[in-house]
Amino acid sequence: MDFLCPASWDEALAAKAAHPDAVPIAGGTDVMVELNFDRSRPAALLDLTRVGALTDWGTDGDLLRIGAGVTYRRLIDELAGRVPGLAQAARTVGSPQIRNRGTVGGNLGSASPAGDAHPALLAAGALVELASTRGTRRVPAAEFFVGPKRSVKTPDELIAAFLVPSVPGAEQFAKVGTRNAMVIAVCSFALSLDPRTRSVGTGIGSAGPTPLRATEAAEFLEASLPWDSFGPVPATVTTRFGDLVGAAARPIDDVRGSADYRRHALAVLARRTLAWAWADLGGAR
Repeated sequence: MDFLCPASWDEALAAKAAHPDAVPIAGGTDVMVELNFDRSRPAALLDLTRVGALTDWGTDGDLLRIGAGVTYRRLIDELAGRVPGLAQAARTVGSPQIRNRGTVGGNLGSASPAGDAHPALLAAGALVELASTRGTRRVPAAEFFVGPKRSVKTPDELIAAFLVPSVPGAEQFAKVGTRNAMVIAVCSFALSLDPRTRSVGTGIGSAGPTPLRATEAAEFLEASLPWDSFGPVPATVTTRFGDLVGAAARPIDDVRGSADYRRHALAVLARRTLAWAWADLGGAR
């Protein structure tokens, strides 16, 4: 196995172009598990830890651009006020050691349906920035995932960053697991409410072949919330929203939970996150 260690972003892109089968590694929290259990034996590893540009974040017009190498710990410590839903998801990832090493870029690269960051990215309407020696493109998170552990990223591309609105509304994330930490989600749900545009964003994790949006549920909520008065959300609206979120899932039965349980749990998470997010906006309960 070859080990490629570029010192700059240009060198990293050139190395990926020359070795399209090389597996990128930064925190290693996913890649090393695959290697240790002999599930994967790539021809080369592309070490990105010396590429400083991947650990930067800043504004890009009306968007916040966060480098693919920014760790979960930094999201929590430095960006919780700017990406609250993603920071909440980051707090549920693994252990402190994992959060100190793991990155959203790595989560995206794995493209697992159970990735904790993915629902929050979907709810926020995030863009994924992909780069190669051919150029750079930005793909909506909703179009990034194409199957279990598969994405639109081509073999010569690297994930450079992700972009989210720099002034979010209220965001919430909730996850069901067999314990509070060090666990793959049975299911998870993220919600974003933007009172300026009266828009709703949703993200479902670990309940389908890819991370999913609950589009019908979001459209229903956009039309049903009392945006003008910020009064109490009618119980009928909350219940219907939860039902639509559960119906949007495409779960299977597995060792972590049944399909029926996942749909039920998602409906509960949807109702809870709606109550929390509405309260964050100053809405009555």
